[in-house]
Amino acid sequence: MIYSDIRQRFLFDHTDIRGEISSLESSFQQISSRQNYPPAVTALLGEFLAAASLLSATLKFPATITVQALGQGPIKTIMTECFQKTKLRGIVRGDLDSISGPQTLQQLLGSATLAITIEPQKGERYQGIVPLQRDNLSACLEHYFAQSEQLATKIKLAANQHRASGILLQQMPRTTDKEKSEADWQHLRTLLESLKSDEQLNLSPEDQLYRLFHNDHIRLLQAEPLQFQCSCSKPRTAKALASLGQDEVKNILREQGSVQINCEFCAQRYVFDKSEISALFASDASLH
Repeated sequence: MIYSDIRQRFLFDHTDIRGEISSLESSFQQISSRQNYPPAVTALLGEFLAAASLLSATLKFPATITVQALGQGPIKTIMTECFQKTKLRGIVRGDLDSISGPQTLQQLLGSATLAITIEPQKGERYQGIVPLQRDNLSACLEHYFAQSEQLATKIKLAANQHRASGILLQQMPRTTDKEKSEADWQHLRTLLESLKSDEQLNLSPEDQLYRLFHNDHIRLLQAEPLQFQCSCSKPRTAKALASLGQDEVKNILREQGSVQINCEFCAQRYVFDKSEISALFASDASLH
């Protein structure tokens, strides 16, 4: 089987329900291989990446969407980002060496919160936060949609060391009568609940959808390729450098002759010489 990095929208004719399905392989491996994560952490990162790809597809405008959990367990931060609709990156931080064997979401993150951040190309930044209290990330995201978006949403995520997959069903504002709309939703979400993790990881997106909905009037739209790409740049890195404060940056410059910052997501190294640091802190006439 040829496994592709794709996301594909699907619709059910004569209903108010739409769906998205994502499959990640090479992009997921490129991201996870940059760090030596324990297997349980790699799998959770895969779920977060699949979630970011699905949630990005629900936006009606160009934006960067970030799915991030902040915890008090071995994992302190896990963050994935989807920008330009199809570009993915992600990272995990914490006491990861202490993690061994299978772990539940609560064991990995402890008391934690889940934040969904949307940064439009134009307009104001939005963030929704919910407690990470459900058994898995899928259920936590469903809770987020119920609380923040007030849209009935069903999500299934799965990941192992090599692949990640996700599928989302969402009930849009009703255009059919209430009884039919509720019956359609109950029928389709019950079918999705029957999907097993090994099926998500071993069946192609088309085969997953056929397995679930071959008796329903499903319509597939054009698939979009997904890929790993970092959104770092020298100007963005300079902005982060400025946030450290002029005194600290000046000290680094004195000690090392230049300031070097490595991107944690892609390992790209950015080097700032004295003239660039001087321009960054233009209010200070000299850096000696």
